[in-house]
Formats: sequence, structure tokens, C-alpha cells
Amino acid sequence: MKTESITSRKNTYITHIRKLCAENAYRRKCGEYACDGHKLLREALSAGAEITSVLWKKEAADIDLPEGVKQYIADEELFDYASPMKNSPGPMFTIKFHDVTFNKNIRSAIALETVQDPGNVGTVIRTAAAFGIDAVILCGDCADVYSPKTARATMGAIFREHIINTDVDGLKKLAKANNLQIYGAALSDKAMDIRELTLKKAIVAVGSEGRGLSSELLGICDGELIIPMAPDSESLNAAVAASVIAWEMTR
Repeated sequence: MKTESITSRKNTYITHIRKLCAENAYRRKCGEYACDGHKLLREALSAGAEITSVLWKKEAADIDLPEGVKQYIADEELFDYASPMKNSPGPMFTIKFHDVTFNKNIRSAIALETVQDPGNVGTVIRTAAAFGIDAVILCGDCADVYSPKTARATMGAIFREHIINTDVDGLKKLAKANNLQIYGAALSDKAMDIRELTLKKAIVAVGSEGRGLSSELLGICDGELIIPMAPDSESLNAAVAASVIAWEMTR
């Protein structure tokens, strides 16, 4: 397909891709989102994701794209204007919202509640995929998985991992439907040492570093757990805590 050269910031495609990067509501309205970088593009192609367009920086690379994918080229200054990433080598590309095919019961999941840092949410998705955790469940006001920073932090796992957005009631129903126990990571007197638990067939919920899990979510938990640390240590952030938990769930 012919590659179109873009020279103006007022170009409708440049406006579109900037809005995809900046606005959650616009992403939902359009049913697509934007990603950045050769690695993510290769991962998306490998996973069979539906890529709709590619914006190349200065020149197009020799990559086989599916038929119908629109291609554009912008000079360095215009590309940097369009991209949310500083000094990105490109390319940027747009991709349709997608559901990862998952045709079996969920046996393990990590739930995040109101984890708003895109890097943490993306890292948890990447870690869950690496350890074979079946799903990542996002509850409350978590960072949008389709924002450029979150998607980039997944390092391609966004195209493979089963990601579910729900509320506390939905989490409870999901656990019941899959016969799973729910554990909440919490700093409480009744929290058990994670090393003393068997976390097979379980969902483990992790809250934000500042607020932890809500009383509503803790109220549906079958138990609480704690990751032991040295005295006077600060609490772990969500991504680190989830990584330790994922290891314990699968070892």
C-alpha cells in the first residue's frame, strides 16, 4: 500500500493519533488505541492483533504489514509532536481494542484495585504473563490499560494476557464462577505470611501503595496475606508486591 507523507500538525491523522494518546474517552469512542515502538509492533503482529495504521519516523521500515493497514511518514519534528514518548525512534501505530482468546476456566489471577500508575499496571500485566497467571483483573480507578504508557510497560503482554475490567461485585462473581479463593494483600494483624499459604486456584488482590485495598474488597476476601519484610521497611509498591505474589502462586 502507498505510504502517505504528512507535513502539517493540522493533519487529521496527526490530530487523531494525539487524541488517542491523550484521551481515554476518545479511545473508547473510536475503539482503538495507539502504541509506540518496533518491539510492540512486532509483538502485535505476532499476536495477530488488528493494526489499523502505522506512522513511521522519517522512513518506513521493511516490515510485512497486513493488507489494508494505512501507512504514513512524518519528519522527526512532526513525529515527536505526535508521539507521547520523548525521543521515540518510532514507529507509532494504531490498533483495535481486542479481547485475548481464553477458552478455559480461570485458575489463577492477580487483581489490582485503584492502582493508578501506568508503569505499575503495565508491569503487573507483563509479570503475570511471564509467570503463566491466567488473568489480570482491574478494579476501581486503575490506570487505563490502553494508554500509551501502560501498553508500553507491558512489553507486548497486552496482546497475550487476559485482562478483565470489573468492580468488586464482579470480582466476587468471577471467583465463585471459577471456584477460586480470594486473598487480599494487607498490613493487618490477621494477615498470614504468604509462605504459609497455598495459592493454587486463587485470586490475590493488591491495592495501591498509599491506600491499600478498600474495606469493600477486603470484605469479600477469604483471607489476607502479607509479604514478610525486614523491620522498619517501607511497603512494597504494587508492581513489586504483585511480582512476589505471582512467583508464590506458581512455584
